[in-house]
Amino acid sequence: MRQTNTTKLPEYIESDDSLKKYEGIVHNRDARVAELRRLVKGSKKTLSAASNWHKNYGLHLTPKGWTFAEWLPNATNAWLIGDFSKWKRTKAFQLSSDGMGNWTGRFPADSISHGQQYRLSLDWPGGSGERIPTAATCVTRNTTDITAANVIFNAQVWQPPKKFVWRHKRPGKSNLPLIYEAHVGMSQERHCISTFAEFQKSILPRIAKDGYNTIQMMAVMQHPYYASFGYHVTNLFAVNDLFGTPDDFKRLIDAAHALGIRVIIDLVHSHTAPNTVEGLSEMDGTPYIYCHGNDRGLHKAWGSRCFDYGKPQLLALLLSNCKFWLDEYHLDGFRFDGVTSMLYRDHGLNRGFWSNDDYFSVNVDWDAFAYLALANELIKEVNPDAITIAEEVSDIPGITSPVEGSGLGFDYRLAMGVTDYWFKLTDIRDEDWNMGKLWYELTSRRSNEHAISYVESHDQALVGGQSFFFKLAGAEVFNNMSLNATSLVIDRAMALHKMARLATFATAADGYLNFMGNEFGHPEWIDFPTAQNNWSFQYARRQWSLADDANLKYHFLGDFDQAMLDLLFISPNLHLHPCQFIMADESRKLLLFFRNNMLFAFNFHPTRSYNDLEFLCFPGSYRLALDTDSKQFGGFDRVRPDQRYFSTSKRKGNRIDEFLSIYLPCRSAIVLLLESNKRSAAQRIIPT
Repeated sequence: MRQTNTTKLPEYIESDDSLKKYEGIVHNRDARVAELRRLVKGSKKTLSAASNWHKNYGLHLTPKGWTFAEWLPNATNAWLIGDFSKWKRTKAFQLSSDGMGNWTGRFPADSISHGQQYRLSLDWPGGSGERIPTAATCVTRNTTDITAANVIFNAQVWQPPKKFVWRHKRPGKSNLPLIYEAHVGMSQERHCISTFAEFQKSILPRIAKDGYNTIQMMAVMQHPYYASFGYHVTNLFAVNDLFGTPDDFKRLIDAAHALGIRVIIDLVHSHTAPNTVEGLSEMDGTPYIYCHGNDRGLHKAWGSRCFDYGKPQLLALLLSNCKFWLDEYHLDGFRFDGVTSMLYRDHGLNRGFWSNDDYFSVNVDWDAFAYLALANELIKEVNPDAITIAEEVSDIPGITSPVEGSGLGFDYRLAMGVTDYWFKLTDIRDEDWNMGKLWYELTSRRSNEHAISYVESHDQALVGGQSFFFKLAGAEVFNNMSLNATSLVIDRAMALHKMARLATFATAADGYLNFMGNEFGHPEWIDFPTAQNNWSFQYARRQWSLADDANLKYHFLGDFDQAMLDLLFISPNLHLHPCQFIMADESRKLLLFFRNNMLFAFNFHPTRSYNDLEFLCFPGSYRLALDTDSKQFGGFDRVRPDQRYFSTSKRKGNRIDEFLSIYLPCRSAIVLLLESNKRSAAQRIIPT
């Protein structure tokens, strides 16, 4: 039955007439969110107060000794087994049932100690098995040799004698997140799996120096298969033991906060690994305890299990997981992985989203929608300054609208169409690049949505892909990146690499992202060690020596990236103002626009330079703030540095217009800072 609702329409529907016919569906969807909220909250006043799975379940040391609890509705018998029981079922560590699915036990304080390993041992109708508890905060494997077969995982008691002490407060929320996406394991140049401690020592200072204010850490949650890039999570409350201990990760976060850098992690609540012993897949012997039990429970494309977000216990577990990472690790937010896969029953695979009907059809999983809305609601309760980012490709309306406004409540979505378009352009001749289409892709977004723009993330270079620079330069990166080498291919690649980043950064709505090493044009692709490549680390590392070698050209790109971000020092409110379009000239391959007090001029033409490029502007004097063609960035210094430009007036009838004339070389872009202005910067520039 349709729910009656006399409240004002959600903003994203009110501002789009084409969505108003879905008002009834939106109200019914809101009702489902409210229903699941009531189920989770119970008698508690807030979602946060009700989300304590990690405190109610798992192993905990109290003044009266150890307590343990787990929800196992299908179990008939349960024990804790481990080093403390010589891995045998003993009466001393047998659990008792309350008849409602909860199995609990109490043990003397001296019976279990820090560092010991343990599991659950269960019986269920028709079978038995061992499991790692859902709330285990530390899970380790018996070998760090990723080539080993039959690796054994166990929960580990994490109760160090000396409790970790936080020394630095969380930095405040930034108006513009500058996100450095990073993977700890592949962060070193050695053929190895790097650690939190190594990342803190050698990579964190680079990120701070470059000017990024947020680190997006990938693959932090425990996952058995290193080559999965952290997407097949087994233990939601544990850090990956290949990278270090829980305290190692805390030290890294604390060090980042000391530098004013916020830390978010990739949160994988979109699916779960099929592993049974160490995963959630069949926790109590049934395939449906947390997942769909039928075909919907199998994600055939990803080889994983799909959660049933309509189950109250699963909601409690996942919401508590959000709260745990914020509280225990002082994180500053999350990137929610695979949101499209969650929202649609067919996971959005192999189809486009061309009609609004796609967003409101029976293919949409309302329970998944409700979970995401509740997760964002809870996160703001726990830490109002925390940010959430949706990896969502369908562009569903309302994704960054508030939950109370019938939205999903994310702070940002990834502008995935921007990177898709840049990579499409690499397969097109420069002469055929469409400036109007490029401008559309860079700036096209709903007025009430907030987006993070980027040229490339880790996705583009993973397994069969290539980095943007490698797509542009190809095999010449292996032979012609020395200072003395001459290559038109490399010249083009370096020019377009800088221009693409500047155009993306300058038009970004609410934030900018870069993947580790791509700021200096890291070559090749990402390929983790597997049996298929003979367990090679060749492409699962970052070659920082390329950027540090003054005799190679890579450092020019890294230097430019830093200078680009430094624009915010001279125009800190740049992204608080909309872009004002000036020109998109198809024949001349020109793109010009104004933002706040900065003029951005791009000439994508491969051969034509313009000596007296004239266009409408705000009146005043301009200073050259950045030049992609500067020699310090590996360019040809065709524009004199530190020069100033002055607007001139031209009368046309009763109107006086202001014009600027500049020299803009081929395959280059410049940024001009408006130093004096006789009129308001909010004045609209009339396009030529």
